[in-house]
Amino acid sequence: MGAPDMAHRTVWSLGGLFILLISWPSSTGLPVSPMGPEVRYGWTNVTCTTCKALVIALDISLQVESNMELVAEVAVKVCKTLHLEEPRVCEQVVELFKRDMIMAWVMSVLRPSEVCGLLLGTDCGHWDIGSDWNITLPPVPKPPIHPPVPPQPGSPVSRILFLTDIHWDHSYSPGAPATCKEPLCCRNHSSSSGHKPSGYWGEYSTCDLPLHTIQSLLRHVATNGPFERVYWTGDIPAHNVWEQTRAQQLHALTTITALLKKYLGPVPVYPAVGNHESAPVNSFPPPSVYGNLSSSWLYHAMAQEWESWLPRPALETLRTAGFYTTRIAPGLRLVSLNMNFCAIENFWLIINYTDPAGQLQWLVGVLQEAENDHEKVHIIGHIPPGLCLKSWSWNYYRIVNRYEGTIAAQFFGHTHLDEFEIFYDEETLSRPLSVAFIAPSVTTFVNLNPGFRVYLVDGEYPESSHVVLDHQTYILNLTEANKKPNEDPPWSLLYSALSTYGMKSAYPSDWEDLVQRFLRDDRLFQTFWFLYHKGHVGEVCQESCKTGVLCALRTGRSNDPQMCKDLEVYGKPTQKRKSLC
Repeated sequence: MGAPDMAHRTVWSLGGLFILLISWPSSTGLPVSPMGPEVRYGWTNVTCTTCKALVIALDISLQVESNMELVAEVAVKVCKTLHLEEPRVCEQVVELFKRDMIMAWVMSVLRPSEVCGLLLGTDCGHWDIGSDWNITLPPVPKPPIHPPVPPQPGSPVSRILFLTDIHWDHSYSPGAPATCKEPLCCRNHSSSSGHKPSGYWGEYSTCDLPLHTIQSLLRHVATNGPFERVYWTGDIPAHNVWEQTRAQQLHALTTITALLKKYLGPVPVYPAVGNHESAPVNSFPPPSVYGNLSSSWLYHAMAQEWESWLPRPALETLRTAGFYTTRIAPGLRLVSLNMNFCAIENFWLIINYTDPAGQLQWLVGVLQEAENDHEKVHIIGHIPPGLCLKSWSWNYYRIVNRYEGTIAAQFFGHTHLDEFEIFYDEETLSRPLSVAFIAPSVTTFVNLNPGFRVYLVDGEYPESSHVVLDHQTYILNLTEANKKPNEDPPWSLLYSALSTYGMKSAYPSDWEDLVQRFLRDDRLFQTFWFLYHKGHVGEVCQESCKTGVLCALRTGRSNDPQMCKDLEVYGKPTQKRKSLC
């Protein structure tokens, strides 16, 4: 599914290194290099009592600044020795991540019995972090579900502009190397590993976008409305995750917010928090973490920037934990989820994996109230539920099942690709009941055209279902645009779902039928594969690749092999969905 995400690899290679270092005690209880004899002998000669004593000493010692620096120094050396990244990247990413990752460990639920249970076996302790958990559904019977009824001809249709994964790179420099040794290229300080210069409007490489391309997009949409509203699902900063500061992240937030207000004027915008908004990336502690380690610096800034778009109650929960709900039209409620509380990459969740911030239980309450008030609900978020931690994802699936009559649509981003996830009834896993639409990114990262999405939704009238009727994807063809750097380039319609795929409607059953047609008609699937990459793809997807992609389309919950068993006749899936951090 495209080139590997080097920025993601950098962060998590070093993240794993931190965990290794801080869980490998020496005789003094302080962390030591895994290059020494401890690696050869491991924990085989350590008793349970000794293990627990060492973990206690480790927790205490890591709160001392000098010991934290010791861990960081060793991490940098190992990163350089193993050539995980360029030396400068090694140094900067360790410096950026060290305090958050170590303090997350110290504050985590990983007490001596859990750690030693993992290292020495269940006789020493019980390892249950990340184990299954369940939210509580109210004892209200699920209302009868009626088949969807298409709107009457001539009924109002709302156009919703959907923006996700903008990834503005303030250091993008036209003419800079398009290939480089760092995880992000096309920048004014990239170290060249090739001779291809980056284009003016963007580049097919591991590059993000210059500000003038984002402004071009907004100029285009400003003259191609009207739009009922905008859904904006985060990831504002670039992928230079090894060198970002809080000040830089806030500058990106205020800059892009100001541009949206400038070009879209009075059109209401409803944002969701992406995983790139924080510094360091993916660092979203639960609300129980206070002070400088918390995310309050980010949430409060968002509330201040977005106060003209959101009412006071929504701003209050946004300030607390980054999610909110608000009524956005007669009979229609919006829920904006903070999907970082389901993210595998959010290392702070070792403090609490069980419904972090109580978000899913809160969601149940919102949906029950909406059901009682006969409201429909649109859910927006950054990370698709099928890419979340297993228990979170399965609980969310259960909620969608229970409130299928209330949830009119789900909208996500994050993967940078054009895809979807189908939700089926939990009893038989055969009846499609909801679809999570996953829109392609604004950014080019990796090897893509810039793009955006417009959803056509059953309009605002008393009997409206508020369901998605169709969607349209627009792109900037970089090959053509870069030929004319001095002209504002044309953003053009890439495709409309119903006409391109020959669909009668955009209900869940239609998307299930489309997947079945992909299985029978490889030419149709290759069309999808081309559009999946926003009109720029070099390879053909067949056999195990095709199986993996189709499996992802049918799997709205993570680590769920049930929906993919019948696909293995086409080859076992090797194509894993990527998370573009």
